[in-house]
Amino acid sequence: MRRANKTGGLTAIAAVFAALLLCGSVTAQTPAAPACTQPVYLTFDTGHMGVAPLIAQVLQRQQVKVTFFVAQEKTQQGDGTLGATWAPWWAARAAEGHEFASHTFDHVYWQSDLPGHAPRFKMRPSAGAHTGQTLQWSAQDYCDSLKQASTRIEALTGRASLPLFRAPGGKTSPRLLDSAKACGYAHVGWAPAGFLGDELPSEKFSNAHLLQQAASKIRAGDVLMAHLGIWSRTDPWAPAVLEPLIVQLKAKGLCFATLRDHPDYRRWIAQHPKG
Repeated sequence: MRRANKTGGLTAIAAVFAALLLCGSVTAQTPAAPACTQPVYLTFDTGHMGVAPLIAQVLQRQQVKVTFFVAQEKTQQGDGTLGATWAPWWAARAAEGHEFASHTFDHVYWQSDLPGHAPRFKMRPSAGAHTGQTLQWSAQDYCDSLKQASTRIEALTGRASLPLFRAPGGKTSPRLLDSAKACGYAHVGWAPAGFLGDELPSEKFSNAHLLQQAASKIRAGDVLMAHLGIWSRTDPWAPAVLEPLIVQLKAKGLCFATLRDHPDYRRWIAQHPKG
């Protein structure tokens, strides 16, 4: 009886050992994901969110990570881009590993610098209680708006946002950029070829034209910019252009990364941790 137990025990141990060796062999043979050596940086600004579910599906299907610049804008459905209605959508994007940054809370456009020693600016929100009004803001007012958007997306996602921002319309001045940097935010624009044109009028710029132009001109290192829905465009850009563009850029040997890995911002992000 003892001999039988001993033999059975040795057989079981051998089987386990063989299985471990097999697992190790399989693991060793599994190819690692290729390094992203020719990245482009796809970014989305908030919008009416009508195409947001479709965009999320494309990003998930194509395994592409992006950076979202967020503001509390009017939406086709719900209580605004950063309202409770869209909270689950943002939480899901965070779980997928996307990054977030500020777009000013009320999507506030810089119009001009105001005279004086202390930085002051003429601003015009396109959302919120002061939509369409011309306001005079101090540097602190602008910083407060940047931080409000960051704080809100962090509350929705549980993920620290990047210490980056994008001014609505890309409109800035050296004084505005210095004021933002003083409170911990570096500005991110986009490459000329990275302007994907989703806000251009459909009757003049067809989706086919925008796709061809972007696919032919985008190069490694470019920051790309589109929106989560544009009110003025009658022929939505995202369904027709986004996935074909991603596929064509991949076929050219390009890959996708978030701004956390961008060489121009990597050090700034490390030096200005948030959350």
